[in-house]
Amino acid sequence: MPPLPWLEVLAALYVVWVVGAAVTLLTQRRSPTATLAWIFAFAALPVVSGIYYVVFGPRRLKRRRVRYGSARAALAGEVRAYLRDSCCQVPPPLSPDAAAVAGVIERLGQGGPTTATSVDILADGDACLDALERDIAQARDHVHAEYYIWEPDGVGRRIRDALAAAARRGVQVRVLFDALGSPDADRAFWEPLAAAGGRALAFNPVRLSVASLNFANFRTHRKIVVVDGAIGFVGGNNLHEAVSGERAWRDVHARIVGEPVRRLQRLVLENWIYSGGEVKGDLEAVRRFFPPAAVARGQPVQVVASGPDDEDAPLHAFFLAALASARARAWIQTPYLIPDESLESALRVAVLRGVDVQVIVPREGDSRLVSAASRTYCEALVRAGVRVFEYGPAMLHAKTMVIDDTVAVVGTANMDNRSFRLNFEVAAAFYGSAVIAELAQRFELDRARSADFRRRRREGSRLAALLESLARLSSPVL
Repeated sequence: MPPLPWLEVLAALYVVWVVGAAVTLLTQRRSPTATLAWIFAFAALPVVSGIYYVVFGPRRLKRRRVRYGSARAALAGEVRAYLRDSCCQVPPPLSPDAAAVAGVIERLGQGGPTTATSVDILADGDACLDALERDIAQARDHVHAEYYIWEPDGVGRRIRDALAAAARRGVQVRVLFDALGSPDADRAFWEPLAAAGGRALAFNPVRLSVASLNFANFRTHRKIVVVDGAIGFVGGNNLHEAVSGERAWRDVHARIVGEPVRRLQRLVLENWIYSGGEVKGDLEAVRRFFPPAAVARGQPVQVVASGPDDEDAPLHAFFLAALASARARAWIQTPYLIPDESLESALRVAVLRGVDVQVIVPREGDSRLVSAASRTYCEALVRAGVRVFEYGPAMLHAKTMVIDDTVAVVGTANMDNRSFRLNFEVAAAFYGSAVIAELAQRFELDRARSADFRRRRREGSRLAALLESLARLSSPVL
């Protein structure tokens, strides 16, 4: 047999590879910039780009029908009627600016603001753990938790044991932890909870198969606890040693009581069902999970959720709407400042409109690659007039935003593409003046402990700048 023309075979395979990749990318309706970048990558580095795409490239988790279908199939007509009729029929009053911002999320199908009878801002990790442990100890019916990081260290064991004690009292305990964010929380770690009658499930387990190699995406980055359907915790604190002690990360959490907790409850149960957990859908169980909302005075709160199964990217839309509404101030805290073009433009335009735009980032982040990429955006925004500060030496992990006297936000999302489009995230938007004032005051305290970004003398040279620019190229998946 004549020898195979290997050069021609390889050339043909290369053409098929590039054409196939281009067609696949074009059908996904990405941004033109991202599509062209991926096509060039596939052409220049066929093997490397292919592996990179399998791990980081997929942008949508097609599970909406599975998640909502399973949840709704269990709900009879009387249950649906109860959920509808047990909501407060009187929406909280909002200022015109606040109503405009809240309307963006409401029109995206996530509901409007509801009234919380009380809101506590927990800006200390140990205070957050104490409040969480206290509420778990007082739980009567159920505790539901969803976390990105749950380490088998002192903090992780402390809350696990509190949940196990609640389960022994007959409280239903359901825990959902991210498989990639909590790799050491194995079956042995959860055994005390299981022995007490509780249950823990891993969200989106990492399986090295062709169908699930994109393990870097589709994580639950949420930190939610719901106690008896009436008390909810949400914010930046994970369950690991970094939240406790003198060297704890700087973070912010919120404890919410009242009707907004119903939304947090629904989010946890949806992910629980998707992960294989079972929940009774009878009227008695639903009454326990979603207690009736009382008409009461309090703080207007809107829970905003997003995930890779939602093409509208609600949190991204909310940030854009909030920045567009700013007239006097836009104060932001974020561990990762890697905005896309639209958010970067929104920050720049806000400055041009005369808004006081300030951002606090960590002096030293928990990822060198992310910190390097973030630094390039900080430099560009400083040149545009944004005031950027670096908090440290403790790691800043808070994700907050204060817009005028209109709205303040505590959430789980960083200001990056991964949080807005690749992870499951959640945030609480507060429209009450008391919470806005408190978060603004805490921002000022953190700013006083920070250094102006422009005064930081960066060592290094063109090589350091080159490495930062290379890190910036990975921004879409950081």
